[in-house]
Amino acid sequence: MVRRTKDEATETRNQILDAAERVFSARGVSRTSLSDIAEAASVTRGAIYWHFKDKADLFCEMVARVTMPMEDAPCQINPGQEADPLASVHAMLTGILERTAGDAQARRVFHIVFNKCEYVDEMEPVWQRFREMQAGCLDRLEQGLSAAIACGQLPKTLDARATAVGLHALVNGMISKLVMDPEHRPAKTGAADIIRVFIDGIRGALAKSAKPAAAGRPAKRPLPKPRVHRKGASAGPAPRRRRA
Repeated sequence: MVRRTKDEATETRNQILDAAERVFSARGVSRTSLSDIAEAASVTRGAIYWHFKDKADLFCEMVARVTMPMEDAPCQINPGQEADPLASVHAMLTGILERTAGDAQARRVFHIVFNKCEYVDEMEPVWQRFREMQAGCLDRLEQGLSAAIACGQLPKTLDARATAVGLHALVNGMISKLVMDPEHRPAKTGAADIIRVFIDGIRGALAKSAKPAAAGRPAKRPLPKPRVHRKGASAGPAPRRRRA
């Protein structure tokens, strides 16, 4: 009996979250009330408050269903124990993009996050939570890149933090592109190639800037040193005077 009650509660909770996805996507978050969600889920407002504190809490839990597995991926990077930290960073970012491309629900939720929500009033704490998540992901990326620098996979002159910011922005931009049409199932994203091009481009640019002048280019001839005349020494024949 207890087992059945728990299963029913889980089913009701998922039913509410599914309804929230549909209604938020159709009407936008600010124009959606808990009564709208309750009607779409065929439950009472009391059932919603049993599972969620308010609309912001419901929204966060809806997002967490698709982002939690992605948040787990960076947590698996252990820079101190990874034999190939750069490959781990690459695999983590590629996995996020490929999962988003292949998961219609993830694209639908990200479409709501990016395009259907104003983070003001009751939704402002949600924005703060997202900022904390972004900061944590940046920190883990920086740790992975720093480990790659330490073991010689990346140049020592590389700014790990700046590179982490660039990679993070690249992934966010790719996700935004994928969710422009949340119901469309995109073909192969080439995610692995995109991440590799970014990293290889930075590595190549730094290596190029560290090289001396290109081989085969004629060396510049040194400028002649100015002649220094010693005191009392003749500086050359005196100029002739013209006769009157």
